[in-house]
Amino acid sequence: MAVVGPTSRWAVCLGLVVATLGVTLRSQPEPAEIACPSMLGQGLTTGRAFCDVLTGRDPVSGIVVTIPRHRGEATLTFDLSNRHTYSEDQIRAGRAFARYTATVGVLTADGALLARGVVQSEFRSADDLVDRVDGGAGPGGVKAVAPVDLERVVVTVPADVTEVSILGEFLEVIRIDGRDSFQSPGRPIAIVSNVEVEYRPR
Repeated sequence: MAVVGPTSRWAVCLGLVVATLGVTLRSQPEPAEIACPSMLGQGLTTGRAFCDVLTGRDPVSGIVVTIPRHRGEATLTFDLSNRHTYSEDQIRAGRAFARYTATVGVLTADGALLARGVVQSEFRSADDLVDRVDGGAGPGGVKAVAPVDLERVVVTVPADVTEVSILGEFLEVIRIDGRDSFQSPGRPIAIVSNVEVEYRPR
């Protein structure tokens, strides 16, 4: 009969702890690798990279996010914003109000829907903008298009999925002078930023 001394017992216990951690330990949320087909630009204040979400049904044409190989389910998170075209003239005229509702889908590479994200927000003044985006012809070199609101979207990714795509589905806009809806393919209807992934490495 083998005799297990104190040192051996500690080694066995330590091995069990390490084995348990190996099963349950998840990485901290980390920036995800993405392929953005329509980059809006970088925020002047936040430094965020803002990517337009285009409407469509083909996962290849969306924002493609790489999910590292993982054990069990992974978690994808991102901030979803509405997309507003800023106009000082409309603000001065008291006609800048807009209410946006944008819906996006998160799909696997073969087109299976994993989750939907919705962001609803209102614009009344410049204070409602998340940030201004550089690279435009406006004063200070900013673009007219800017993100409104930040809605955190959380998506559970199955163990066998290593790539997902974020695609726009539908946008409704209510303004002072009427209501519009958009869903034709290839139209930017929302903005994504701060894309992160959390997983158990294989």
